[in-house]
Amino acid sequence: MDAEPLIGRLAAATAVGLLVGLERHWRERDEPSGHRVAGLRTFGLTGLLGGVAAVLGEGRGELAGALLIGVTMIAFVLLIGPFMHRAAMDEGNHSATTAVAALTTLGLGGLAGAGLPAVAGAGAVSLAILLAGRERLHGLMGQLTWPELRSVILLSCMTLLVLPLLPHGPIAELAGLDPARIWKLAIILAAVSFLGYVATRLLGPGAGLLLTGAAGGLVSSTAVTLSHAHAARSGGAAGHLAAGALVAGAASCLRTAVLLLILAPELGFSLLSALLAAGLGLMLLVFLPRADQGPVALIAVQKNPFELVAVLRMAALLGGMALAARLAVEWLGSGALLAISAVSGLADVDAVTLSVAGLVPGAIPLALGVQAVAVAVAANIIAKAGYALVLGGGAFARRYLAGSAAGLVAGGAALWLA
Repeated sequence: MDAEPLIGRLAAATAVGLLVGLERHWRERDEPSGHRVAGLRTFGLTGLLGGVAAVLGEGRGELAGALLIGVTMIAFVLLIGPFMHRAAMDEGNHSATTAVAALTTLGLGGLAGAGLPAVAGAGAVSLAILLAGRERLHGLMGQLTWPELRSVILLSCMTLLVLPLLPHGPIAELAGLDPARIWKLAIILAAVSFLGYVATRLLGPGAGLLLTGAAGGLVSSTAVTLSHAHAARSGGAAGHLAAGALVAGAASCLRTAVLLLILAPELGFSLLSALLAAGLGLMLLVFLPRADQGPVALIAVQKNPFELVAVLRMAALLGGMALAARLAVEWLGSGALLAISAVSGLADVDAVTLSVAGLVPGAIPLALGVQAVAVAVAANIIAKAGYALVLGGGAFARRYLAGSAAGLVAGGAALWLA
């Protein structure tokens, strides 16, 4: 073996250990010399040891190489274990983080020595981030609620457990539906909604109606509109509340654009200017002065979107909408698809967005897909304006209706020009 590549591997193994050791040494930087069990030098040597073991095991066969790595790890644990145990007893510390980090560094050094320096480097960076973020992670665990933890677990099950078990590809008995793709869409939509929920929770009501309206719009702009309309009817500052609801509508337009760009880029780019123009039109009146200075009622934090029943309902809605759209095009023509989009858009835009994205450009032409999504977005804006008129009334309804009209005109003009 040439010496130059070998030196590069061992250097990478040492660098892996030094990177992790930098964080460990910095955390115990105030300790006097000799009182740190594992610092910069120890972790650097640990990474180098892993690299040397991998190099020595190379060319001796898979079994012999694996046996050498295993023996090295056992010897390393027997060597450093007593020192860490004594330090833990002296400090009254029950954490095994440094021990696990050292063993992981040994393995990463082995990866670098085996000729995978990029993988080892990525692992070392990830390990250093986890170690350096201890306080933030502990604080996050203190704030995490059981429904939120359950949501993360449910998302993982949806992605890693259920998705691989579903049939992939169109099924003739289901009118050409692809169960795996529908489930993927449900995962994407639920993940986006969860991000909006997290943003709402992190911003908090103290951030103001505009920020919370934008975050709430990522979850459900309709829910934000209803909440603000009720607050305005109860005596809240109608101008501020209407502005927050309009910002939520603009965030919903942006969310639709992002989903389309991810799932059907050609459709997304065709509608991008119209969706952005509609969002800007909705926000046009937000920057105008508001005369009312009454008490500002803040929106409530959105419900966690990862309830199991809600996820199953979402998947059923997406599947039903996809089936209805496909059958409408095949049996009744393009007009039926537009009618279905308009009716569905009165309550929700996502089902139409995701369903049409799956039909373009194979089952329906791009122009029809653009029209279907545009009709759904317009119907949703009109429906929310109706909610504002009936439930909010007064100054809230007037300002919201004006913003909705501006959004419709701006989006329609951009679509026509495109």
